[in-house]
Amino acid sequence: METVDASMGTGATARVQPKRVLWQQVCDRLEAMVGAGAKERWFGAASLGALADGAAVVEVPNEIHQVWIETNYLDELRAALAEVIEDFVDVRVEVVDPAKAESLEENGDGKSDWFPETQRSKVEEDLGKRTRRAGLNPAFTFSSFVVGANSQFAHAACEAVAHGRGANFNPLFIHGGPGLGKTHLMQAVGSEWLSKHGSAKVVYLTCERFTNEFIEAVKKGDLERFRSRYRKAEVMLIDDVQFLGGKDRSQEEFFHTFNTLLDGRCQVILTSDRPASEIKNLEPRLVSRFECGLTVELQLPAFETRLAILQKKVEEWGIKIDSGILRMLAERLKTNVRRLEGGLMRVGTFASLAGERVTVEKVEHLLRDLFREENSRMVTIDSIQRAVAEHYDIRLADMTSRRRPASIAMPRQVAMYLSRTLTKSSLIEIGEAFGGRDHGTVIHAVKKVTSAVETDPEFRDRIDRLQAELRR
Repeated sequence: METVDASMGTGATARVQPKRVLWQQVCDRLEAMVGAGAKERWFGAASLGALADGAAVVEVPNEIHQVWIETNYLDELRAALAEVIEDFVDVRVEVVDPAKAESLEENGDGKSDWFPETQRSKVEEDLGKRTRRAGLNPAFTFSSFVVGANSQFAHAACEAVAHGRGANFNPLFIHGGPGLGKTHLMQAVGSEWLSKHGSAKVVYLTCERFTNEFIEAVKKGDLERFRSRYRKAEVMLIDDVQFLGGKDRSQEEFFHTFNTLLDGRCQVILTSDRPASEIKNLEPRLVSRFECGLTVELQLPAFETRLAILQKKVEEWGIKIDSGILRMLAERLKTNVRRLEGGLMRVGTFASLAGERVTVEKVEHLLRDLFREENSRMVTIDSIQRAVAEHYDIRLADMTSRRRPASIAMPRQVAMYLSRTLTKSSLIEIGEAFGGRDHGTVIHAVKKVTSAVETDPEFRDRIDRLQAELRR
């Protein structure tokens, strides 16, 4: 019987508990959060897998469970694990290998008929174990990624790195909005590298985990162990580096780790939701280092690509959905591939459980919240700054700079005014987003723009156009 011991760094309570007992405690908390039905349906077939350094792996029998949990219940799962496991850092949901999944089913832990049974060779099983040890999702491969015009360059760059042809692409910096496939492509490189170089040390982690582990190492006086863990990698994959913004000590440690990796010829791949130069409160030396290799962008997929993604998922999951419904989903869910797949999963789950034909009216009801989110674009300070900078033809960096010529000062004040009227951000939060200005500066900008709107019809029309554009 496996137990969690002191070497796993999960706290005194968890150290002596068998994993099945810990998982039962997690499930008890999940039941209170999501209800008994959802808990049984989506977590009844799951189990607690590897547990090290506060990072937990939750194992599920198939990809349907994996994507559904990641799409709908990841926050609740994190919260439940944090209540049970001390020093909890992060969670990954992974599909167990077929042999273990079959064992789960025979023991009555849950069974799904969504996928046909598959066979793996011993080599593939070993690769799967190495992939999971590296922190990678085995489902994220090049073959499972649908390439479109929005991702062609990024995909080609990642394949070049994976096959050793990207010596000049170091670091490789991938940026784009949420749910467009940045993590998928990055991890595909890691999986491909492991398949070609079995003994290579490939490490994947989120920037949040890096920061949390660094803080914990400082508290425990264990920096050397922390550094040796990450500075000896051959391929380092770091997700969401935008979270470094404003964390001075973490940036310092990250800078030295980054330099050590590059000096040691380690391939580094980074992802972010924006270009390095647009990450707020990121040290210039880090921006420079992030930009010294190759930067690629993932853009929103076109309709044809979205439809191809849905068709591929339907084939992988073994579900039957009318082509008209797939086209409807591709037309209506445009901004996020993860949301697109989540919508398909919701429709497929209904079809499987209800045993009835899925109609357009039923899809409208099932996905009303997703469609509503698509139709009402959220306005953020970031989107306001981008729109205003483009409208006035100035650099985005001028929004946070200390330069004060009228050609920059007025657009900056307009952006502050729109941030105050279109978002729920406080005066302090708005000032911080504009280069650390105080709330008095924001108040002055709002008053000045308000006065101009009231007295200048042409200026009022300009503001109205900007607001309409942001709300579209």
